[in-house]
Amino acid sequence: MNTPDPAPLWIRGARVIDPASGRDEPKADLFAVGGRIVRRLTPAQQAKARKVDGKGLVACPGFVDLNCRLGQPGRSARETIRAGTRAAAAGGFTSVLAMPDTLPCVDHPGTLQLIHDICETDAAVRVLPAGTLTKGHAGQALAPIGSLAKQGVVAVTDTVAGVQNNEIMRRALEYAAMFGLTVIDHCQDSSMTEGAQMHEGAVSLRLGLRGFPAAAEAIVAASDCALAELAGARMHLQGLSSAASIEVIRRARARGVRVTADANPLHLLLTDAALAGYDTNLKLNPPLREEADRQALVAALADGALDAIASGHAPCTATEKDREFDLAPFGAATLEVAFAVAHEALVLSGAADLPTLVARLTHGPAKVLGVAAGALAEGAAADIVLLDPKARWTFRSKASRSLAGNHPLEGRALRGRVTATFVGGRAID
Repeated sequence: MNTPDPAPLWIRGARVIDPASGRDEPKADLFAVGGRIVRRLTPAQQAKARKVDGKGLVACPGFVDLNCRLGQPGRSARETIRAGTRAAAAGGFTSVLAMPDTLPCVDHPGTLQLIHDICETDAAVRVLPAGTLTKGHAGQALAPIGSLAKQGVVAVTDTVAGVQNNEIMRRALEYAAMFGLTVIDHCQDSSMTEGAQMHEGAVSLRLGLRGFPAAAEAIVAASDCALAELAGARMHLQGLSSAASIEVIRRARARGVRVTADANPLHLLLTDAALAGYDTNLKLNPPLREEADRQALVAALADGALDAIASGHAPCTATEKDREFDLAPFGAATLEVAFAVAHEALVLSGAADLPTLVARLTHGPAKVLGVAAGALAEGAAADIVLLDPKARWTFRSKASRSLAGNHPLEGRALRGRVTATFVGGRAID
């Protein structure tokens, strides 16, 4: 992303929302010079500025994603950093935390350097690399977390593999805390979910598919909170999907545990009933659950029990997904629809207002990682998104920037759309 400074930027007459500062102005101008937010432009800068009409639009910080897979290295048939970061920009994300379950996985500084090199030439947005917690993300021995931290990782996680050994997780928390890293865990007791295909309930019974019991998530969420309390370290729970897990979070926070959590957008809008037609593009991990779980997630995002909305972007090829349900891989490509889905589930439903939604996509996830992003303060990077909350559109995969072939909302009418994304003051097309 080494490019010359863009021309000054002048966004005029937009509703400016910046949750980090509590700013919500119905009609205001926003300025950037040299890739940074400034209070005003000089007359000379105004003459050279790129002027953007913000009438009827919302200007807010660029979104920060806590859960994104970009394919490289090793899975470029599913996604590449070039394509994935352009899909991110189309969805309003200006910073993405890249999951480390690549081939090879990010358990060695050499792999991390390769990712940095690719990003230097190909990335359209800021890629924040995560490293694995354990070697080979196998859950048996700690990865060289200190070396990874020195090389630039901002978080460590074993992603969907999880860490099934509590002693290893405890030591990982203590070690990561020494380097100021966030530990992220996908909460799933693998002994309860082997062979599972969807949420365990009436729908899975009717469809003849083995289910993920909600308890398998809540049990690990509870143990993670207990370990974070014991270690006095920060823990982030990724992609929570059940009402039971939300209650675990609420109780842990009430006693002062340093735990944060996020949810994925599809879980805010859909339930396991959406799998009645065996659509493999909706085969997710964590799985879509029941209506009571969906409502609990929405309420938790509205009141702050959940800190962030993460895309959960997990690209696969169309060929991989075009198989019998129990043979198809988990995951959906969601970067480009995340805002519209969350907007429908939270704002259009009346559960939360637009500033709250923006907060869960910007300031909330940035705070989880402890990174300088998700804000429009003077001097901050000019990572800006323009939104049209009233826009009506239909998602078509043929127009997607992503290489993925597993788009879950093909042909669905959506409301609320990202109209422009700027990274360091530069428009990303």
